[in-house]
Amino acid sequence: MITTEQKEKLRGWFAGRLPDDLFEEPAEVTVDREEITVIGRIPAPRLAEDVSAAEREAAVTARIQEFRERTRETRIAVARDAEHRFRRKVSWGVVCDGERALFTHVAAPVMTRLRQPERQVLDTLIAAGVARSRSDALAWCVRLVQRHTDDWLVELRDSLEQVQRVRAQGPDAAPDSNSASDHDSGPGHGDVADSSTPDAKEG
Repeated sequence: MITTEQKEKLRGWFAGRLPDDLFEEPAEVTVDREEITVIGRIPAPRLAEDVSAAEREAAVTARIQEFRERTRETRIAVARDAEHRFRRKVSWGVVCDGERALFTHVAAPVMTRLRQPERQVLDTLIAAGVARSRSDALAWCVRLVQRHTDDWLVELRDSLEQVQRVRAQGPDAAPDSNSASDHDSGPGHGDVADSSTPDAKEG
């Protein structure tokens, strides 16, 4: 687990190492055992007030891409120094006009590939003594989710059964044999045509 002092020193190093004109305000720096993530705010593109959502989205996407290409050499140099000093990979991202975009990220193999916020959950469980390792912490999380999911599934099944009982009492319920005999006779007498279509299979 990274100590508070180590995090503060790391954030201080980036505050001193990053060019002052790279971001609009001090960058957000987070760290775990494998990765340092640096996210900074960049200027939003100038747009008319009545611009459409599609035009705004395209402008923000283009601004982020322009920043990424223009600052690549600078960011590579900072990342090289940081990786040599802190022995961790550096990932970059930006916030532009409320949109958050990550350029790269480390997917560390912990029985599966987890991003930094998910790995921080496991490291917190280890630091608190809940788990001995990340594998143990991940298993603990799965058991916790499974227990709550089982409760939710039971409630969902009960709700579905109630819906089925209500439907069976509704006007669309199949008529009994006595009411069917009152209909006009003819071909297909007593048959009920099913005009419904099967539910689409979810992909």
